[in-house]
Amino acid sequence: MTHSAIQISVIVPLYNEDESLPELSEWIGRVMNENGFSYEILFIDDGSKDQSWEVISRLSLENASIRGFRFVRNYGKTAALQTGFQAARGDVIITMDADLQDSPDEIPELYRMITQERYDLVSGWKKKRFDPVTKTIPTKIFNAATRSISGVYLHDFNCGLKAYRKEVVKNITIYGEMHRYIPVIAKWNGFAKIGEKVVQHRPRKYGHTKFGLERFIFGFLDLLSIAFVNKFGRRPMHLFGSLGTLMFFLGTIIAFWLLGKKIYNIYHLLPYRNVTDNPLFFLALVAIMVGSQLFLAGFLGELFVKQSVSKTGDYNISERVGN
Repeated sequence: MTHSAIQISVIVPLYNEDESLPELSEWIGRVMNENGFSYEILFIDDGSKDQSWEVISRLSLENASIRGFRFVRNYGKTAALQTGFQAARGDVIITMDADLQDSPDEIPELYRMITQERYDLVSGWKKKRFDPVTKTIPTKIFNAATRSISGVYLHDFNCGLKAYRKEVVKNITIYGEMHRYIPVIAKWNGFAKIGEKVVQHRPRKYGHTKFGLERFIFGFLDLLSIAFVNKFGRRPMHLFGSLGTLMFFLGTIIAFWLLGKKIYNIYHLLPYRNVTDNPLFFLALVAIMVGSQLFLAGFLGELFVKQSVSKTGDYNISERVGN
């Protein structure tokens, strides 16, 4: 099988899932063969401490469509997905978790939605979940906040089962805990046709969940970071320069008002006190200094962005024509 002939790449990030891997790989292979898909499975071992890598190595010997990547330590799901995105060769990329809670039977319909309905990205929606209430309630709050901030109206941002056009995953970069916001990042990079499909959520068969409540805290901070970078990442002067200029002029106006008031009182023989005895003078001084620093930060940011763009030219180009 040549690389160009691969229709579907299935990326499976995992951590300590040795029990589920044989069943998952067999299930994926069966679905692919029944539908006549050419495919590859990419298992990304995120520094597992169990026998996951040994299982992946054995499976890859038994099935040439299986490839494995092993991290030297646990870097997180985002790093695993980014590695899979870079290595994937298929025209359509499917991501799913390794715990068998995502059903490979969903793959044909996800593939159809990408190839026939021309979606850039299709996100799964686990409408009926088998998770405890301590997980479902924070998830609902998290999804509502993400919809409000991002303007991407999906019910389940954190669903691991998603499908992408190849061009999407090759033109985005994720880090930190940003795997939850791939639809947001994709939209802000110009891939705006985003769909949603209700998918089956199966009870966990082996092991236990690897995620705690702290992921929602880190995830929300990452959302704020993404929103900030998207809005001001290429024009930092618009934020820092505006704030700096506003604070500088506000401080200057207060300082001159205090000085003018003193001169007025002296001229009219009214009681007065030194400008430096007024607390407002020190607030004005702080505003002038902070404003100057913010403006300088925006200026330096603009220089950095200009250098970065001139070296990398990292703008997404959808089509080319001519030589």
